[in-house]
Amino acid sequence: MRSILRLSAAALLLACTSGVAHAQSAETTTTVEKKQAEDEGKPPALPADRTINQSARIGGRSLAYKATVGTIPVRDAKGKEIGQVTYTAYTVPGRDPQRPVTFAFNGGPGAASVYLNLGAIGPKRVQFGAQGDAPSDAPIATDNPNSWLDFTDLVFIDPVGTGFSRSLVDEAETKKAFYANDPDIKYLSKVVYDWLVKEGRLRSPKYVMGESYGGYRAPRIAYELQSQIGVGINGLIMVSPYLDPASGDGATALSPLPWMIDLPSMAAANLERQGRLTPPAMAEVEAYVRGDYARDLLRGRSDPEATARIVQRVTELTGLDPALVQRLGGRVDSRTYLREVHRSQGLIGSVYDSNVTAFDPFPWSAQQQSNDPILDALIAPTTSAMVDFVTREVGWKTDARYHALSYEVNAAWDRGKPDDTPVSDLRKAIANDPKMRVMIVHGWDDLSCPFFASRLIVDQMPAFGQTERVQLRVYPGGHMFYSRNDSGAAFKQDAEALYRR
Repeated sequence: MRSILRLSAAALLLACTSGVAHAQSAETTTTVEKKQAEDEGKPPALPADRTINQSARIGGRSLAYKATVGTIPVRDAKGKEIGQVTYTAYTVPGRDPQRPVTFAFNGGPGAASVYLNLGAIGPKRVQFGAQGDAPSDAPIATDNPNSWLDFTDLVFIDPVGTGFSRSLVDEAETKKAFYANDPDIKYLSKVVYDWLVKEGRLRSPKYVMGESYGGYRAPRIAYELQSQIGVGINGLIMVSPYLDPASGDGATALSPLPWMIDLPSMAAANLERQGRLTPPAMAEVEAYVRGDYARDLLRGRSDPEATARIVQRVTELTGLDPALVQRLGGRVDSRTYLREVHRSQGLIGSVYDSNVTAFDPFPWSAQQQSNDPILDALIAPTTSAMVDFVTREVGWKTDARYHALSYEVNAAWDRGKPDDTPVSDLRKAIANDPKMRVMIVHGWDDLSCPFFASRLIVDQMPAFGQTERVQLRVYPGGHMFYSRNDSGAAFKQDAEALYRR
């Protein structure tokens, strides 16, 4: 700086002129490259990584951190670049090798990581996912007191087809390389590894977090990193996870599990509407579902009185019309429940939190003809807030479209044969590493990934030396329970205890 101050006026003028010429040259080069890319049918190059300094009030104090938006290339076996994954990282300066780093994934498939970022654990927060939130709400991010940045660095990863991440190959190759269960795990695990190498963080404690289908990803990524790539994971956090596809999806020909898994969440929502939702009340519901309900379901028509008992108890638990429950034989599917429990008010509930409602635009139709109330309400604020942060605040300029939730990716996804691979990989990862800790968290009211499925799964797992190695926590709220401040604070407290252990 001092040498610049000593320059003569002529030299300063020359330097300024040179800088302008350089800027114009760079702008011209960028324009040429963009034109060439368009002519070749390729997307324009994404910007270089960019970092800014920010601060937020977290945990009662002001915390300074660096926010980075960047990309990591995905290459095939021959080294050809076939995709680009964008990420948003928040890191606290200091380079303490013992400071943890957490990699966060959302689900879908087809969801960007914006929901965990701006809704749950990132340093800034946009309100969404609760009753009263609307698409027209101002997408203004504020400091998030429930952020985890005060005890771990955070890296939010957007899989290909979400956020600004993209494939560089044709549609057929894209589906093969990115839009299927197993390839998804392979390349995302490599992205985690590449970030650790790029940032020199291989010595740091490492955690993987996944929400919804991200909960399917998390244990599989951990095991892939551990057993194939050579990176140990200290802990897993699975948020409203989709853990066992084989237990649901309407597989009711023989198993009573789908009915058993959904009923406690319906009962929790009914208790919440009455102001009576408590852990003891839910323990009573769970005991009934594991006991008399399961037995009567298995008895079926061989015991005519079994259906009558089910109908009476299910009516009490759900608050539904007794005639409807009778017609369904006490076997209430989630879609019927969401439509009928609010029908007298002309409302329809969200599968992500059945007590979050919107007006039913077609109340006299036999079938639901509208999208989910929460999904329709959160796309606008999350997209606008994230694009504003990336392009205006960070200055990572691109004219590419941002996909908070891609229905195209979801429709193209090859789900393979439903099985319990994530649970199998979770068991193997825990068994391999006696120091690994796992926390599974849910909202009581969630019918998209009900908490009781995880309860049954965890109860079938061995103790691995001590039962608390796999913890299950349930909070008031739904799939995105963290949208409620109290639940988000409780979640943070439980997570911090896991990290400190």
